[in-house]
Amino acid sequence: MTIEQILERAKKVAQEAEVFYSDYHDTPVGFEANRLKNVQSREGIGVALRIIKNGRIGFAATTRLDQAEELVAAAVEIAQFGAEAKFTMPSSPGNPRPVEVYDSSVEAIPIQRMVTLGQAMIDILLQHTPEIQCECSINKRIGSLRLINSAGLDVSYRRSSFSVSIEGTFIRDTDMLFVGDRAASCRLDFDVETIARNTVEQLEMAREIVPAAVGDVPVLFTPRAVLSSLLSPLIIALNGRNVLQRSSPLATRHGEQVAAKEFTLWDDPSRPYVPGSRQWDDEGVPTQKRTLIGNGVLNGFLYDLQTAGLAGTISTGNASRSPASLPGPSMSVAIIDHGSRSKDDLIKSIGDGIVVDELIGAGQGNVLGGDFGGNLLLGYRIQNGKITGRVKNTMVAGNVYQVLKDAQLSKETEWVGGFLSAPYILCPRVSTSSNE
Repeated sequence: MTIEQILERAKKVAQEAEVFYSDYHDTPVGFEANRLKNVQSREGIGVALRIIKNGRIGFAATTRLDQAEELVAAAVEIAQFGAEAKFTMPSSPGNPRPVEVYDSSVEAIPIQRMVTLGQAMIDILLQHTPEIQCECSINKRIGSLRLINSAGLDVSYRRSSFSVSIEGTFIRDTDMLFVGDRAASCRLDFDVETIARNTVEQLEMAREIVPAAVGDVPVLFTPRAVLSSLLSPLIIALNGRNVLQRSSPLATRHGEQVAAKEFTLWDDPSRPYVPGSRQWDDEGVPTQKRTLIGNGVLNGFLYDLQTAGLAGTISTGNASRSPASLPGPSMSVAIIDHGSRSKDDLIKSIGDGIVVDELIGAGQGNVLGGDFGGNLLLGYRIQNGKITGRVKNTMVAGNVYQVLKDAQLSKETEWVGGFLSAPYILCPRVSTSSNE
């Protein structure tokens, strides 16, 4: 059965209906303990039906196209107990600007080349540190999405992605060092050797172990640490659902200064070949580049159709979903504008402080209130403007709204996981403690 037939069946029993279809084909290649471990091929489909019946939302999902009757019946049954619908299904989105997220050359990448790329990264690390134990993953994915509804909407696109990651563990006596890097794109437009060299640079900086700076000290967050430590609480607070429930600390601060004037955060799903980019969101609403925080001032929030309806506003084109779930507001592609000083200048300005590259447990605590904190998995000491070695057994904690007040941003920016483009961010006063 086709998704058009599912929609026709649903229209007979509901006032409005929508069918969301997605499929994927994954080819992951994995290495463990410096050796090739597995090569796999996985594929699947998902079909979700959302209806509005008697003013309430019904939802059901399946992984089979031959279960249309069961799917419609389940959605109708759920609608009796579903939330009151505060939206209507969107009609044709017009002709929004195309966003390139598919490259046919990814589909054509042979498995042997993926194996070669993974082994080449591991060999670079082994050449530098023969005792290191490496895990590496390379994955290509080809998928498609289609959304049709009873208002006449019919949108679809095809997406490709290619991702690599490498992690190394170096054990010396009782000391364990974890290093690594990763990259993702809709095409193979990054250099895997650079990823391995970045990891070697981490090994070089971590060679010497030094005591940590403790107290309220300057902390330089790398782009990777920006994602896990500083951005995560902001994304939660900018979610329209949390704003609506007044659980977000930003709910009543629209138009206020919430960060340093140098700090600007965008949601930009128009970036070509970025995995999170898209022309329409998962409800068929055209996406748009939006300033969420501009020069430190709070400009807006993220909404899907239902949340926007409850809030008395309009969708911002930020609905995301899996085939097994209802849509919800979500960031598409996070962009933090660069600053005015180089990364090296920021480091030179620090008399005694820490570089945070990765934390363990950064998402624990009162994240909704803006708190972040965790044990340092990888970080370095800065003394008199120079990185002097790696620090261990150190905890970093703070509140994102406090530490960003006086933040300074680097000129350089880096992509993290195909989701975030961010600079290095220096926060002058962050709480650190150590049991060394």
